[in-house]
Formats: sequence, structure tokens, C-alpha cells
Amino acid sequence: MGTGRARRVTRAGRAGVALIALALAACGWLLPERFAINAPILHLVFGLGRDAPSPDALARIEVPEGFAIGLFAEDVPNARLLRFTGNGDLLVSSPRSGRVLLLLADADGDGRSDGQRTLLEGLDRPHGLDLRDDWLYVAETDGVGRVRLDAAGRRTLGEFERVLTGLPGGGNHYTRTLRFGPDGWMYVSIGSSCNVCEESDPLRATVVRARPDGSGLEIFATGLRNAVGFDWQPGSGALYATDNGRDLLGDDFPPCELNRIERGGFYGWPYANGNRELDPDLGPGNEDAARASIPPAHAFRAHNAPLGIVFLRDPALPEPYRNAALVALHGSWNRSRKDGYRVVSLHWQSDGRIQERDFVTGFEQDEDVIGRPVDVAEGPDGAIYVSDDYAGAIYRITRSGSGAASPGATAGAPFPAATAHPPDVDPAASARGRALYASGQCAGCHEASQAREGVVVVPLRGVSLRYTLEGLTRYLATPTPPMPVVDLPESERRDLALHLLERHP
Repeated sequence: MGTGRARRVTRAGRAGVALIALALAACGWLLPERFAINAPILHLVFGLGRDAPSPDALARIEVPEGFAIGLFAEDVPNARLLRFTGNGDLLVSSPRSGRVLLLLADADGDGRSDGQRTLLEGLDRPHGLDLRDDWLYVAETDGVGRVRLDAAGRRTLGEFERVLTGLPGGGNHYTRTLRFGPDGWMYVSIGSSCNVCEESDPLRATVVRARPDGSGLEIFATGLRNAVGFDWQPGSGALYATDNGRDLLGDDFPPCELNRIERGGFYGWPYANGNRELDPDLGPGNEDAARASIPPAHAFRAHNAPLGIVFLRDPALPEPYRNAALVALHGSWNRSRKDGYRVVSLHWQSDGRIQERDFVTGFEQDEDVIGRPVDVAEGPDGAIYVSDDYAGAIYRITRSGSGAASPGATAGAPFPAATAHPPDVDPAASARGRALYASGQCAGCHEASQAREGVVVVPLRGVSLRYTLEGLTRYLATPTPPMPVVDLPESERRDLALHLLERHP
């Protein structure tokens, strides 16, 4: 690979032209087809997004049969990478605001976060997050820091300290992703500074690793233009990373990549794209390097921008998804028509091939974009969580357990409109719940015909659209004020929940 000063070439310079094109497009100018940029312009040029999808917009987002999707949290600006604490709360990085946010776990069972708070602020474009030995590690653009985390207390302890410094910051790809591997080492991906060039800093376009205290830094793999997401495959222990292909070579080339990362491996950039195809700018004269590169394990469509990846580990998942991986496709900007803007599942076949299937779709429809997925995480509750930096939202995907998932699940209602409890429940349980409803004088707050004086009636409608039997049972123990806690044993709360689901479906 080239050494010395970064050598930018004619096509690399077109990245600057593309930025000008974006600015002109924002002003409504007609652009040549070559620069028909049609990403959400304000988002790309000015760093702005949009509101979280409304219930009507959310209705167009689809998931496979047997799953349902809803909003877990909104007003999460520039929501990027995700990590769960031992307390079940969700950490979210927000590079643009310099913060790490903590979204409170759903204790009331309504499918929504119970609130959010700023855990860390004043950081330099924080992105990657991971937890190890009660430390929260955060990757900033030019290094890695850590702070003690009291997960139960939902707070940090002591000062934030830098353990890894001197990483190249900024550039076209300024985010750094951080994960701890099964070997106990800290892995960090560092994107290129450009669209295509020969880098002067050997740490660019690599995955590096270091010990938890930052010592022993070494380059693990090279030739990775922008490997934003990576995870280790259960069973094989193989490390897989997404990688974003270069721009400005047309709608359909080069592909974005999933690479199986090997120590010392070279993955082609900037001399080769895709399956060792010579780059038109820097490939000539570097044929040997291109031939020595490791081709991708799987090719995504060009400009789909694969970011976060997670291997699913929950043994309760339906068979097709056990040990599959989910990948967030952030979506294209460098195409004449939009592509990506979805979450896909990857399935390893017996012959070694990887099959790609749609998992979450509808963020882009007829060139209209309402969201851009960034990261995917499995929650301790068995749900799947997806971040969206365009809408500033976190989505929660649950298993419906009763056939097709409703694509119209609304904000705060991630469960489908199917029966939320087993159809063969003992009728005696429902009768006990009806008696508890009466003895607790619940009708005085929820039925106009029996309302007590001075009480604002809150009618109960569509309970099964918002809760499963288990979720409503939990909610009754810790309801949202001003509703009082239902001070009953769990078995009786379950009976009451069953009655409510039957009477107010």
C-alpha cells in the first residue's frame, strides 16, 4: 500500500464536488444525473433530521410474520450505537451532541422507555460503546476513554479517563466503533479520511486492537474503507464487519461489503473493490495488492451503507433467526434512486453462502424517507432494538406469538392487535379478575356510568393493542401516576389483567 502523504486523485476530488452538489440541491437547483443526490438533503448537508414517525407513518414499516414493531423512544437526537447495561437500561451514543444518553428500561410494560437522561456530555463525537468490568468504554473520534458505571444507580462514578489516544480524528469518516472481543482485547474500527486515496496515517482504514488499559495497540486488519459495525459469530467465533464501498462510480458499483476479519488480513481498499476488481483510479500499478486482498464474505447492493451488525443469540427466537445476523442499512445518497434504508437478516447456508433477507422495511417508500437505521441490539427482554439517527428514534421489535405482526403497530404499542393472551385460559381466572375489578372499585375511574364525584374518567379502550398479558400484569405493579399501584400478589394481578384484556380488547 502507498506511503507518504495522502494522495488524492481526480475521482477522490469529486467528493468535494458532491458536497457542492448537495448544497445546490438544497437550494432546489437542477443537477446533472451524475450528481442526482436524493438523500434527505437537510440531514446530509446541515446535520438535521426529522421527527420520529407518526403512528400513520409508522404503520408503513413492516417486519416479518410473527413480529411487531413500535417506538421505544423518540427525541433521541442523532441516535447511533446501542449497548444495554446490566440493569436493562439502553445506552445510546449521540456524536453530534457529544453525549452518551441513558434510556430507562420499560418498567411499566407499555413497550416504551420510561425516560431518558444524559449520562456523559462534552465528548468529541462519541460513537462506539461497550461495557467491561464495571467500566463504560466510549470511542471518540481520536481516542477511547472510560468511566466507572454504576448500572443499578444509573450513574457514572469518578472521572472520564482517556486510555487510548493518538487515533487519527475527523476526516470523511470520523466515527469510531468499539467492541470487546472474546479474547478480552478492545477492538476499534477507524475509517478512511477520504472517498479514495492512499492514506499517510497507517491507522486509517483499519481495525485495530489494544488491551483494556489501552496498551499493546496493534493493527489487526487493513484495507477497510469504513467498517462501522462488527460482531463475533456464535459457535465459530469468527469476526465479521460491515464495510462501506466507495462513491462516485455509478448507481450499482462497487458493492458494500460484509467481511470475515482475519488478523493481518488486507481487504482491498483503495486498490480493489468488491471481489478484487481493480479500482479505476488507484488500481492500475497495484494489481499485486488487489490480487492479494481478501474478497468479501457477502456483497450488499452498492451504496446501501451497512452500519451496525449483531448476531442473534436468543435461543427462543424462531428457527430461521437463530444464529442469524441483523444488519442496519443506513441508505444511499450517491444513487439516482434511493436504496437501502432497511434492516436485513443474514443467514449462513450449509454450503457457506450467506443469504440476505428483508427484516424491517418501509423507512423509504417511493423516494420518501422517514428513517435511517444505524444499529441493532438484542435486549435482555428478548426484544430487538434499532436506532435511527434521522428520526432520532429507537424502535422495539417483539415476537407477536400469534401469527402475522401488524404493520400498523403504533407508537407506544409494539404489540399487534391480535389476542394478547392464550385462548385456552381457565375461565375461572377471568371470573376472579372480574371480581377483583369490582372489589377494587376500578369502574369509578374508568366507566362514566359509575364515576365517583370529582374523578376524571379514563375510558379503557384497545388494551390488547398496548399490552400482552405478561406486560399488563407487570404494569399493574408499577403503573404510571396518578393510577395507584395494584397491591395484589402477582397471580391476582394476572387475573385482573386477563379480565381487562377480555373486557376492553
